[in-house]
Amino acid sequence: MTVEKNIKARSGWGVLVLTALGYVASVAAFVCGIVQFVAADDAGVAAPATAALLLVGGIVLFICALVMSNGFIALQPGEAKVCLLFGNYVGTVRESGFWWANPFYSRKISAKGPDGEIAEEGGGTGSLTVKMPLGISTKVSLRVRTHNGERIKVNDKQGNPIEIATVVVWRVADTAKALFDVDNYISFVSMQAETALRHVASLYAYDHMEDDDSTNTSITLRSNIEEVSASLREELDRRLAPAGVKVDDARLTHLAYAPEIAPAMLRRQQAEAIIAARKKIVEGAVSMVDMALSELSDGGVVEFDEDRKATMASNLMVVLCGESEAQPVVNTGSLY
Repeated sequence: MTVEKNIKARSGWGVLVLTALGYVASVAAFVCGIVQFVAADDAGVAAPATAALLLVGGIVLFICALVMSNGFIALQPGEAKVCLLFGNYVGTVRESGFWWANPFYSRKISAKGPDGEIAEEGGGTGSLTVKMPLGISTKVSLRVRTHNGERIKVNDKQGNPIEIATVVVWRVADTAKALFDVDNYISFVSMQAETALRHVASLYAYDHMEDDDSTNTSITLRSNIEEVSASLREELDRRLAPAGVKVDDARLTHLAYAPEIAPAMLRRQQAEAIIAARKKIVEGAVSMVDMALSELSDGGVVEFDEDRKATMASNLMVVLCGESEAQPVVNTGSLY
């Protein structure tokens, strides 16, 4: 595994002045050489040796200034320059500013993509995919990036097909690992994000199947967002560590049953809602019946025997628990 080494580069302003002077001197020497050749030709004499020296010196100075111009580095805040000299890793410049380094440092490193290209994706459904030429720039962004994954279909712990998507907030923490230990760290993040999401989704059930299930305290994808996000973040940190990438956050952006089982699961949820509502209604009705019988008996309004209590309780339960409005029937005779 490659380890990042921090190095300092030379300030570029002094070298910029020297480079500008080199260009001026090269042009001046070249012009003076041409003038001497023209003057000697007009006079019909041989050109002096200094004319040739001036021409050669001007060309040499121009080439030197051109090579020195290739060593300037302008780094904005949140950028780093990986210095690679003839295949050897020298170090990384992380300090922002205008610098000058060895002009022979590589500007790109070779990396192979699927079709001779490297895809840097914007992320998300319908997002634009930008194709870069073969090779990755040695200037690396250290800023926080967002990978918005597409919706994928996976099976949860109970084998139910679900649709799930995630958003990952990440940044490059180690530039040497990002460039040298993986082929393309941007593609690597995209692939590992999907792999980690599939793995985490298979560890948990979508939801608790029954309210009275003994496992209703277990972590589920729908009910325990924070726990699932923490598990996904840990999984991504482990998978992306070889690429020198640090995951700041990972969250689920979409979670739903797959279309083929969504109607059945909707009916199950509706049934659970109806049962829960009925349960509350029955609990309230029993409490109201008990209160009514107790008030009538304790107040001496009506004397109830067991048969009368059972009949009164049955009538009250029908009235309180029925879905439609009750129709009263007046009994003009005796109860028996």
